[in-house]
Amino acid sequence: MDTAQHDTPQPEWIENITYDELTIGQSARLLRTLTLADIQAFAAVSGDTNPAHMNPEYAEETLFHGVIAHGMWGGALISALLGTQFPGPGTIYLEQVLHFTKPVRIGDTLAVTATVISKDDAKKRVELDCQVVNQKGDRVLHGTARVLAPTQKVRLEHVRAPQIRLFDPEARFRELLALGDGIPPVRCGVVHPCDVESLSGAMDSARHGLIIPVLIGPEARIRHIAAEAGIDLNAAEIVGVPHSHAAADKAADMAAAGEVDILMKGSLHTDEMIHAVLSRPALRTGRRMSHVFRFDVPLYSKPLLITDAALNIRPSLIEKVDIVQNAIDFARILGVKQPKVAVLSAVETVNPNIPSTLDAAALCKMADRGQITGGLLDGPLAFDNAISARAAQVKHIQSPVAGDADILAVPDLESGNMLAKQLEYLGGASGSGLVLGARVPIALTSRADGPMTRVASALLALLAAHNARRDHPREAWSQH
Repeated sequence: MDTAQHDTPQPEWIENITYDELTIGQSARLLRTLTLADIQAFAAVSGDTNPAHMNPEYAEETLFHGVIAHGMWGGALISALLGTQFPGPGTIYLEQVLHFTKPVRIGDTLAVTATVISKDDAKKRVELDCQVVNQKGDRVLHGTARVLAPTQKVRLEHVRAPQIRLFDPEARFRELLALGDGIPPVRCGVVHPCDVESLSGAMDSARHGLIIPVLIGPEARIRHIAAEAGIDLNAAEIVGVPHSHAAADKAADMAAAGEVDILMKGSLHTDEMIHAVLSRPALRTGRRMSHVFRFDVPLYSKPLLITDAALNIRPSLIEKVDIVQNAIDFARILGVKQPKVAVLSAVETVNPNIPSTLDAAALCKMADRGQITGGLLDGPLAFDNAISARAAQVKHIQSPVAGDADILAVPDLESGNMLAKQLEYLGGASGSGLVLGARVPIALTSRADGPMTRVASALLALLAAHNARRDHPREAWSQH
């Protein structure tokens, strides 16, 4: 069998073969190539998450030396052949005997064949020999099936299988962490980590090799939380201060003096921490500070950045210039060569009664004039046509950004915050966040964020710090 063979194409109509039409020796075949998505979908439907199928590291150490398909995936292909083609609709499964002889690996193309070997005229029962052979000619599965064959002829329109959209947050998380491979950890001032979530998030980030944690807060309280939660603080330095306000001031001073490369928010209010940073001239860059969310969205083909949904409440046009530029620069750090920026509003046409449409049009023209660089801007765009090529096509929008945005620039904090939380809580997105525009990046997380989000935010901060150190190696803040 040629390895270039593809899955058996689905006909527009399916027609069964009745009991009377079946003859001894008659057979049918289908082809199917195993993909990683097949394994993941089978695991999702069946609940069989055996690491031999799902964990490449574990699977490599097994007898099979790599990930293999679930054995019953091959059995399901036999069922598909019997139920849709041979004999087809009206067939009732009575019995299936299976013998598993060789593993099936990702990329294997299987030929599934069913052959009639006996018929029982009184009961309309048919016995079929079932063979499953891979592209090398090796038999991977065989057995016999006993069915009640249909007695009435039917011809039906082919029913399309529902689409399964697979989203593996842990796999996306590992892909994100891989961006930090080869980058040494940096000193991180963790500001007032006085709850279990922020303290464990900092230590998890250290365990992943992203940061060298410097815990800034009331030492006795930090140690008490660690002891109660079983968090190991051996890898951490603790800088004792009496309360959250003092922790924010101390962290900002350490960042200004180059004693830490990044900051991470603990259990204090965001404005308390940001105020401390803004009050240190040495931490200012001349650009507006802004927040960027990074989301892995199940129904979107690539990571999506949203800005600003956490820091600037009602930014002016000139402030939006910095917000967009910060996001573009960061997207480039993440490997997007020319980020596509959709400047959002409620509509995709300029309307003087909707100020955000005027800002969007102005930002695009400013990009044309070189006042915003490194990205491709379009706006105003409504959310649907910013992320859906189909929606853009229906509305006759000709744009290289529409339907393919890397960055969504929102009109204000309210709309951005609602959008971000809707993606997370209704859309199943995995998010992380970062404050840009200061001399040090700030990993900014919410009290409701889980460990994965906190580690991902630390990774974003590490990437930004590494980029700043590379571009400005002689600046005092990055020297220890």
